Amino acid sequence: MLLKDEVEMLRRVPLFSQIAPAKLKLLAFASDRITCREGQDLFRQGDIGDAAYVILSGTADVLVHSDAGDIKVADVGSNSIVGEIAILCDVSRTATVRAATRLEVLKISKENFLKLMSDFPEISSEIMRVLADRLNHTTLELSVARSREQQMQS
Repeated sequence: MLLKDEVEMLRRVPLFSQIAPAKLKLLAFASDRITCREGQDLFRQGDIGDAAYVILSGTADVLVHSDAGDIKVADVGSNSIVGEIAILCDVSRTATVRAATRLEVLKISKENFLKLMSDFPEISSEIMRVLADRLNHTTLELSVARSREQQMQS
């Protein structure tokens, strides 16, 4: 894929839609293109958060480990960003992201991601919206899973 194609794909990500093409070109150039096969982990819960990933194509499952095994809390596809929580909160990965299909991603280093936020403060409000939506969804999924687990124990 050409750099201009990666820039166009980045523009489709709501987080980056208001950023000038020249800045996106620099971001795409400074980022690494990674391909994952179906079933391969992009990163695992507990790993150090060193990068955020923009999904260019394919789908992935977001899994949270529990005593009963991994719980799928979401699935993500093209134009989604994953891995930013560990960067923003300076914590280890809060979930495992596993390729459900062949996955093409752009890996944005922590340094480049934080610089982008610094250069474009308007990104922060979009990140807050994305994280709030994700937290709401995850909380709902976990409460349903906990309810099921309690029913099975009764």
